[in-house]
This record gives sequence, C-alpha cells and structure tokens, in this order.
Amino acid sequence: MPSQNQVVYEVVELDRPDVPGGPEGPGKSTASSVPSVPYARITLDAPERRNALSAALLDQLLAALDRAATDDVHAVVLGASGTAFCSGADLTEALRDGMADSARRLAAVLRAILALPKPVVARVHGPVRAGGIGLVAACDIAISADHITYAFTEARLALAPAVISLAVLPRMTPRAASRTFLTGAPFSAGEAAAWGLVTQAVPPGDLDRAVDTALTELAAGDPQGLRATKELLNADVLARFDTRVDDAVTGSAELFGSERARAAMERLLRR
Repeated sequence: MPSQNQVVYEVVELDRPDVPGGPEGPGKSTASSVPSVPYARITLDAPERRNALSAALLDQLLAALDRAATDDVHAVVLGASGTAFCSGADLTEALRDGMADSARRLAAVLRAILALPKPVVARVHGPVRAGGIGLVAACDIAISADHITYAFTEARLALAPAVISLAVLPRMTPRAASRTFLTGAPFSAGEAAAWGLVTQAVPPGDLDRAVDTALTELAAGDPQGLRATKELLNADVLARFDTRVDDAVTGSAELFGSERARAAMERLLRR
C-alpha cells in the first residue's frame, strides 16, 4: 500500500512590487515591468502525528528537496501544517522498526538542506522538539513565531541528539548547546534567536510578513551568486558533517535500541 502523502510541494510566485530602478523611477515599479519570482513551498503535512519524522515523511521530504534543487525556483520555504512544526522522531515507528534506517534518512535530509543550491527559509509556526530542531538548524534562514518553544528532549529518553548535532552545533553557542542538550528543558523562540539557532523571532501575526521579507531580500540575489555564497557559508559544516555522519547514525541507532531508551519511549507513549 503506498504511503499517505505527508509532505506537500508547491511552486508559488513571489511578487516584487517595490524593486528599485523600475521604469517609473527608484522605488517604483509596475506589475508588467517587474517579474514575479518563483519559490518552492515544502510543507510537512502529518498534523495528526505532530509532523513526527517517520520514514515515509523523511523519504517524501528528501524527494521534495531534490525536486526543488532542479526546479526553476529561487528559494525554498520549509513549513508545516497543524499546531506543531515537528515533534521529532516517530517513537512508535522507532520502537517497532528500530532507528537505523530513519537515522540515515534524517541525515540525508539534513545534508540535502545544507547542500541545496538555493537558500532554504524555515517558517516555524509551532513548537519544535528534538529531531525537528535539526531541520530548523539546517535551513539558511529561520523565522520563528515568538510564542513557541523548542526542546532537545533526547537525554530525558536515554538518547542523545546525535544526528541533528551535525546541523545544530555550528549554529548555537557552545554554552547554550550544553545547557539545552543536557537538561532537555524547553526554551523560548527569543532564546533560540539569541543563541543563534533561529534568525528572528516575531509575533505570530507577523510571521508570514517576515518570511516574505526574507524571500524578497533573497530575490535580489542572482541564482549563481546565491549558490556560490551558500557553498562558501556551508563548506566547513558539510566537511564536518561528512566526517562524522556515520558515527552519529550508528550511535543514534544503538541508543534507540537500548533497553533504557525503549522503556523511556514506551512510558512516554503511554501518557
């Protein structure tokens, strides 16, 4: 039986009404003189599971990222439906199937975001936990609603944020990473911004406006320049990623398969 669609891919046109230098003078333009700019909108769409990172969702997300890499789009927006952005690993699936394959899938998704030849903007509207934070960290720009919380819950479940650390640690300050990784305590979007995990935290009503502003600013960049600049920005991150990913995937799978972690996940799922 085919997997239910858990990721939605759309190409959307971004209007640029205020591009300077149009035929009517600086700061003015007409719809006919300024072309719209296409961008890809990728939406995690498993709201009944709080967009948990199941094998099917990860496979579909990777396929969407691969499509965006070759489609005629200027940038990518990664968002989610429902009340949560992403709750992290699909624990029911992890207990049933183990985590070896899904850890490898998650690593492939994170690397695809980091290496995508186009900027990726995270639109974070709801709470984010564990593996979902890796998706946010891998994006080039992350705009978060300021009322939501984040948490690395892994240590509380006898786990570690092994795979996502490859994307998270280059973003966060070391002290913030130590505190949040070890305690598993929730932290605010404002703290996430102060610690480098997200670019900006804005009121929920301003979230779409802030994302559109980021897209408009990116639209001023030439695709070749954006691609080369992103390669420059992420070269060291990807080199470290490729050196450590196998150990991270193996370590994650071993922890998920341990008796202590399985017992902790079962307790959480019984709540």
